[in-house]
Amino acid sequence: MNKGGGIGVGSASIVLVFAVLCLSVFSLITFVVAGNSKALVETQSRMVVGYYEADAVAERIIAEILESDPIPETLHGVEIESEWAWELDAQIVRFSSPVSEEGKILHVTLAIYYDSYEILGWRMRHEGDWEIDDGLNVWLPDDGLDVWLGLEGDDDEVWLP
Repeated sequence: MNKGGGIGVGSASIVLVFAVLCLSVFSLITFVVAGNSKALVETQSRMVVGYYEADAVAERIIAEILESDPIPETLHGVEIESEWAWELDAQIVRFSSPVSEEGKILHVTLAIYYDSYEILGWRMRHEGDWEIDDGLNVWLPDDGLDVWLGLEGDDDEVWLP
């Protein structure tokens, strides 16, 4: 009988199965992460394209406002608000251009002087609907524990029995 000490076929098979299982799990994780990264990049791409389209529309609106004598109420489907600012001795013009369908809007504010203009504001803001997620599961103690809640009321301390 051969009494040599070596690795048997059974233990090599177990190591091989474990290695294949680990590689399969890692490849599945990589696949899921790549899919999520692709979705994030597509969302960012739509946002960047939307921003630069809104930026181009805003630049066209500014150019047309500067060329027109009375400031129009709408240009390119965008409502324009204007008012005279006595403290600046300038016409203040505000308009908003949509960036994305998710509710992001580019807000532009100009001060138009007699011979020049100044951009006072050029900001993108989210103005869509949003919901408050108040579904946080908070652990509440059993009846047998005394826990101070720290609530303010008539008493300085509130204890649960």
